[in-house]
Formats: sequence, structure tokens, C-alpha cells
Amino acid sequence: MNNRLADRLATVMFWAGALLVLLILGFLLGYILIHGLKDISWHFLTSPPQNMLAGGGIGPQIFNSFYLLLLAMLITVPVGLLAGIYLAEYASQSRVTESIRLCIETLSSLPSIVVGLFGLLIFVNMTGWGYTLMSGALALAVINLPLMVRVSEEAIRSVPPELREASLALGAARWQTMWRVIIPSAFPGLLTGGIIAAGRVFGEAAALLYTSGMSSPPLNFADFNPFSHLSPLNPFRPAETLAVHIWKINSESLIPDVRRVADGSAAVLVLVVLIFNLSARWLGRVIHRRMTAA
Repeated sequence: MNNRLADRLATVMFWAGALLVLLILGFLLGYILIHGLKDISWHFLTSPPQNMLAGGGIGPQIFNSFYLLLLAMLITVPVGLLAGIYLAEYASQSRVTESIRLCIETLSSLPSIVVGLFGLLIFVNMTGWGYTLMSGALALAVINLPLMVRVSEEAIRSVPPELREASLALGAARWQTMWRVIIPSAFPGLLTGGIIAAGRVFGEAAALLYTSGMSSPPLNFADFNPFSHLSPLNPFRPAETLAVHIWKINSESLIPDVRRVADGSAAVLVLVVLIFNLSARWLGRVIHRRMTAA
């Protein structure tokens, strides 16, 4: 076999692998959307599940999913970014650094159900919070921190060293170089890591079963007091996310139209993740252009 034939065979294999992935993804998306779009309506998207027997919807679950996403990312992104900066720029090869990397790799291999049980013991029981959004956000932060740390470290390491040297040669301090030169240059990679972490927040259910709970109190969306038990902004209240809601109604089957609600909820979850990813990438490109003056 000559080199030209080997190159063509390799190209065909690469294209076949890419097309296979696209076909599988297209089949899954098509199946979910075809079965679920017909059940989506404004009433379904805004009404609470308490009226499910009368054709209720998933309004509180959608809000809980976004609110949990906000809380989890407020914890994950700063901690993961700072840890990635330390490992990429400041840490030297030592036993401490190797221990940190070993801990990160160990955390990344933990099943989400194990993290959920850990969250039940620490964030739910030992803190006395009970099943709350904050407990779920901390559990999701434990799941996403290894990913965010590794992505941040690799994105920062990928910045050409000439940029660092030029900034330092012009008299900038090391932290100024990091903030004004390295992070803007590494922003696309950091954004990708943030989007992947956010997608895991939307789709996670196992860890949230033991931390944020499988039910939500009746919410008063006119109450903006974060200390009120019925306020949607209260982070210390039980909350059922959309992914947990899908699992719950399919496992319990206590409602007559479980198939309709499950199909519609799954379609909404897929659309929300898709719209969020596209919006985040568009916003990331805009911010990157402004930060780099490109």
C-alpha cells in the first residue's frame, strides 16, 4: 500500500467516523423533538406541575434549572479558573502539585451518584440545610471543578510564551500580564470549558436527587425576598430541576399523561441546552473581540 492510498483510506475513515457521530446525534435529536414538540405550549412552559391532572406544565422546573445553573457556575468558574492559573503559571513540579493533579483526576472519575451521596452527607445533613438549591449547586461544583480546572490549565498553557514575554518586557506585572494578556488570549478555551460544565448542570439528575430534592414548594414569583420560603430567589429551598422532573415522572408514573409530560420535558431540555450553547458561543465571540480588540 502506497502513501497516497493510505492517506485516502485514513481520510475516508475520519469522514465516516464524523458522519456516524452526526447520524447518531441527529437520530437522537430527531426522535426527541418529533415526539416532544407537539406537546409544548405556552401553558406547558409556564404552569406549575401541581395542576398536572388538568394539563399542567414545567414552569417552576425550568426556572429551578436556570437558577441552579447560575449558583453552580458562580462557584465552579472562579475556583476552577484560579486553580487552573496556579497549575499553569505558578506551580512548580513538586509532591504538592502532583497531589493536586491526582486529586483532580480522582474527582473527575467519580460517578455522579457517589457525589450525590457525598453531598447528602456533607451539604444536606452536616450543614443542616436539608434539600436545597445551594446543596445541589455545591454538589454540581464538585462534579464540574475537575473539568474546569483541566480546561483552564490547558487553555492558559496554549497561549504563546511570546505574549507573556512581551508583556513582562513592557513593564507589566505578572498579575497584569495574566489578567490583560493571557486570559483574553485563552478566553475561547475557557468559554468552551464553561459551556461543557453548564451543559452538565442542565442534564445532571443523579447528584441532585440527594441534594436539591425531588419536589418544590409552591413558588410566588411576585416575592423577590431571597429569605422568604416561597420566593423563587431563595437558594435554601428544595427545588426540582427539569432533568430530575423527567426521571421522577417516569419512575413514579402517578399522572395519567406521563408520556406527554416526559416527551415535552425532554424536548424542552434539549432545546434549552441547544439555545444556551449557541447563545454562549455568540456572546463569547463578542466578548473575545472586545477583549482582544480584534
